[in-house]
Amino acid sequence: MSYRCAFLGCGPRAAGHAEAYRHITRGELVAVCDMNPQRLAAFADKYGVAGRYTDLDEMLRAIKPDVVHLVTPPTLRVPLMTRLAEAGVPGVIVEKPICIGADDYKALRQLEAQSRTRFVVNHQLRHHPKILEFLARVKAGEIGQVRFMDASCLYPMSGQGVHILDLVFAFNDYAKPQVVFGNSSGYDDIDGRHPSPRTAEALITFENGVRAALMAGEGAPQFEPGPSWAHKRIAIYGTHGFLHWRMNAWERSLPDGTVEQGRKEYGAEDVIGQANHTNAMFDWLEDAAKAHACNLATSLDEWLVILANYLSSIEMRPVALPFDPPDDLLDRYRAHVGAA
Repeated sequence: MSYRCAFLGCGPRAAGHAEAYRHITRGELVAVCDMNPQRLAAFADKYGVAGRYTDLDEMLRAIKPDVVHLVTPPTLRVPLMTRLAEAGVPGVIVEKPICIGADDYKALRQLEAQSRTRFVVNHQLRHHPKILEFLARVKAGEIGQVRFMDASCLYPMSGQGVHILDLVFAFNDYAKPQVVFGNSSGYDDIDGRHPSPRTAEALITFENGVRAALMAGEGAPQFEPGPSWAHKRIAIYGTHGFLHWRMNAWERSLPDGTVEQGRKEYGAEDVIGQANHTNAMFDWLEDAAKAHACNLATSLDEWLVILANYLSSIEMRPVALPFDPPDDLLDRYRAHVGAA
């Protein structure tokens, strides 16, 4: 089967989604939609897309896509995801972050419970070749039982911390988080649409006893020179060894106690990761038992950890999960750090 795929949003991030179609055989990019006619035309010309629309409802009626890539600012998530669900779109790949606060988190929890649309959040790192290899090594028991994870990025939490948190969940086999104790400082609204603490740290305890330290923002480790977005990483420590993934390098312990190291090209892996991520959506549409690893329910579990970090920062205490975050939690955090 060949899936009819459409894009809503033709901004910079959409290019990463589109480039992956060079490696996709089960889906065809048949339409794009953007309110900016010049950006729409440039994107459609570059990727050879015939269907061009400035109105979402018109595109949905004319094309009836199987999959929509929702590549718009996070401030628009709830209304656009609701419209796509009401239109009966079978699958939607939503660019991260899935939320910006607590009120939209609650709205998406309700949408996820009521909708038949299969929503996936675009954490393409989860499907990078080296990440898939490391996940297989962990599952095979090569480092024994996972005990602790150290994850960080220099970009703020809403920018890339959500990517790293998704990897924390993946390497712990999606065990439920129980307690979050953290602190955050400062406030930035990246490009006016990605509100986030300037620095955030959280110690996460999971139901299986595994703990993880997550840091996003100023002060995060930098293992080599590069721009702020180029410092995503996660280290997984087990009873018999460790694995360490970085954007352009990796290392792992061997049974004899030595450490193997190597280099990789993030850009090349990212295109393949995006293709793998999209193919996993097709798998889920074909078989309900093959739920996508980055499905909306799991991604909202991850976002609740971020909201718990906000509350922990404000009230200076550990926060037990699950919890019902107040709708104005982001506003309360801004007031706490003097940004309101």
